[in-house]
Amino acid sequence: MLGKWLAAIWMVTNCKNGISSCEMAHDLGVTQKTAWFMDHRIRLSMHSGTFEKMSGEIEIDETFLGGKARNMHISKRRAKITGTGGKDKTPVLGFLQRGGEVRTQRIPSRRKKVLHDEIAKGIQEGSMIYTDALASYEGLAARYGHQVVDHAIEYVRGRVLTNGLENFWSLLKRTIRGSYVSVEPLHLDRHLDEQAFRYNQRELTDAERFRLVCGNLIGKRLTYRGLIGQADGGQA
Repeated sequence: MLGKWLAAIWMVTNCKNGISSCEMAHDLGVTQKTAWFMDHRIRLSMHSGTFEKMSGEIEIDETFLGGKARNMHISKRRAKITGTGGKDKTPVLGFLQRGGEVRTQRIPSRRKKVLHDEIAKGIQEGSMIYTDALASYEGLAARYGHQVVDHAIEYVRGRVLTNGLENFWSLLKRTIRGSYVSVEPLHLDRHLDEQAFRYNQRELTDAERFRLVCGNLIGKRLTYRGLIGQADGGQA
């Protein structure tokens, strides 16, 4: 079984667009349920968990993630898709430090207080931040060097842009739609960790990324009951 685990770690770590549990099950000769559990346990080891604040020049943007209606069974579509735009999807906030790493997290909404609180927790005061013209970002200039690019008018104004983070969102969405079709909100954090890990370690070789994930597995545990959201089966 160790050989199957090592092969699974290599695939999750180095497949640029991710690998589905169905494909992993076929390649490893295990059930889809087993492959799905292995997939998520490996993703857990990709979580950085740092409390260090970002500084310097940082792009900030948010997006919505959720399965496309055409990929759902009609009964599921009627239950889940009750509106347009971001309704019924999960909002995600991202920070991209230019010349550094990307960090992502689920947020309850795009309200001003939510965004300002998360920015205060994740970015040092005095840093230069770049956002789009979303009204919720107003007022950040009191603590940061805040520059805005209005996408209704332009996408780039000198160094004022959020294209780097938008490119990351594009890659993330292609991975979810292409490899996983859709991701339930309960499991979204681990998919975000997986994509951010590969992006942040993109300068490493495949072997170096593989060794890093193997080392990160120590001390991290995810039970199957925790994975499916049952109260007594959390992670440690």
